[in-house]
Amino acid sequence: MSATGIVLEPYRAERADEWNAFVARSRNGTFLFDRGFMDYHAQRFADASLMAVHDARLIALLPAHRSGRDLLSHGGLTYGGFVVDSEGGMLQMQALFASLLQWAAGEGIARVLYKTVPGLYHRLPSEDDRYALFRCGASLWKRDLLSVIPPDASAARSTLRQRMLKRSAGDPDVAILDDAPWSSFWPLLEQVLDQRHGQRPVHSLEEIQLLASRFPNRIRLIVAQHSGKIGAGVVLFETDRVVHAQYMAADTQARQLGLLDRVVSVAIDAACSSGRWFDFGISTEDGGRHLNEGLLRWKEGFGARTLVHDAYELSVPGIVDPKA
Repeated sequence: MSATGIVLEPYRAERADEWNAFVARSRNGTFLFDRGFMDYHAQRFADASLMAVHDARLIALLPAHRSGRDLLSHGGLTYGGFVVDSEGGMLQMQALFASLLQWAAGEGIARVLYKTVPGLYHRLPSEDDRYALFRCGASLWKRDLLSVIPPDASAARSTLRQRMLKRSAGDPDVAILDDAPWSSFWPLLEQVLDQRHGQRPVHSLEEIQLLASRFPNRIRLIVAQHSGKIGAGVVLFETDRVVHAQYMAADTQARQLGLLDRVVSVAIDAACSSGRWFDFGISTEDGGRHLNEGLLRWKEGFGARTLVHDAYELSVPGIVDPKA
């Protein structure tokens, strides 16, 4: 028992239903925190997720994994941090961090690397953790730049983006599909990421197929065909408040024809018409220290503007040897 009366219990697989039910009713959780999503890559991370209990009631979750003497929340997720319900407020969050630091010290953890959940994903205001981190003396670990479009879609496309969209308008050989098989787009995505960035998708074809089967209403693919060939596509992760572009790719011809602009524009319009934000994701690398200006200009051409996504480093005082 901690000094706050909060008990931090390690997550166990037999509590998956309880965990998932809490995420579903939380004020800042999304399907990325569902164990059906988190556990698809369980072999890559030493899971150290925590469940916070007070007076026999579950009050918070912390998706996390451990790497050496670091606790990260969570290396396999875009965002993270304490997941809380509508009953807990600022004082509870302060108590959660006090309990976390006490628990971490006893486990021999030297620092906590804490991601936040960007505010546009919150069902209710949930930046209690940022203030608690400040009170605990945390320092900014990284700051990524998000390009987002609000639900009212008031910002117009730039002249260049409008010109690119006109290239494919009315072309009888162009078709936009939202039911293409994943296997038809993934080779294109892998090729584009390799050639342009020397990278591979975070998810393999098998993994994205598995996740899409588990979350058919949350993960989807929109592609643009030209003369029967898929030339561009966007993979969307959809939450209650946000449609996030997880991957985007187009071959050279599709870019020249404006097909990537077309498929992204379709996704933006669908998000905004459903009253949700559209999140292009980051245009930064190396923890925000490098800005991809060309990518940023392209996103801003659709009317996107900047929000930041912060992560913090929190040193753990009074570390003890867990074997002692």
